[in-house]
Amino acid sequence: MMNERKLLGWRISLLLAFIALWQFASGRLVAPLFISSPYDVTMKLWALAVSGKLLFHASYTAMHALAGFALGALAGMAMGLALGRMTRTAEVLDPFIMGFYSLPKIALAPLFILWFGVGTQMKVLFVAVIVFLLVFLNTYAGVRSVSREQIAILRLMRASEAQILGKVVLPSAVTWVFTGLRLSVPYALIGAIMGEMMASNRGLGYLMADASAQFDTAGAFAGLVAIIVMAVLLNWAVRVAERKALPWREAEAARELSF
Repeated sequence: MMNERKLLGWRISLLLAFIALWQFASGRLVAPLFISSPYDVTMKLWALAVSGKLLFHASYTAMHALAGFALGALAGMAMGLALGRMTRTAEVLDPFIMGFYSLPKIALAPLFILWFGVGTQMKVLFVAVIVFLLVFLNTYAGVRSVSREQIAILRLMRASEAQILGKVVLPSAVTWVFTGLRLSVPYALIGAIMGEMMASNRGLGYLMADASAQFDTAGAFAGLVAIIVMAVLLNWAVRVAERKALPWREAEAARELSF
């Protein structure tokens, strides 16, 4: 496998090549109205940052995304653990769960606006529902993948349900849980941005929608860059938490890099 320094070098080179191509294409191959340019986007980001608007709108998006992420993740883990241990109930609910999961989440937004209004509560709950489904399904799959033989042995040893959960189920399912959490990060931001675009006067979603309405392409791209940075930071936070919870995974990765 490629070492970390070389991997970082390739990533930076790819990013710089993309920016250079974008700058070259703007005004030569494609009209700036459609793709703006890296220079204009940077200037717009700087203007938004200096004026305080960027921090103001980003803070609201972060609040909506983080609150909804935390609520949905906790509910998803709890429900996944519970149904994972209740086989018959899970079998009864399975088609309903999959049907709700298959529903395009944007279709729920008008209903959430109707039920909860256009305030913070609507956006947080909308994000929570999106995150809940991903974390729940991964947690449920992780619990169901636990070795039945190990559980049977613990039952023969008169282990309680709490001991089975703590000694076997949770350690086995935690990898699946963090997979669900990593997958949920971009969807949490998508939910927050969608809610802000549809019903809000603040947040990065509103900032992008307002810029688009004024044909301010650089402003729309500036909001997009801010969202990407926020997604990277949230993913980094989840990965740090995963390393703390699963220290042996980092040791395995280091061993693979050494070969």
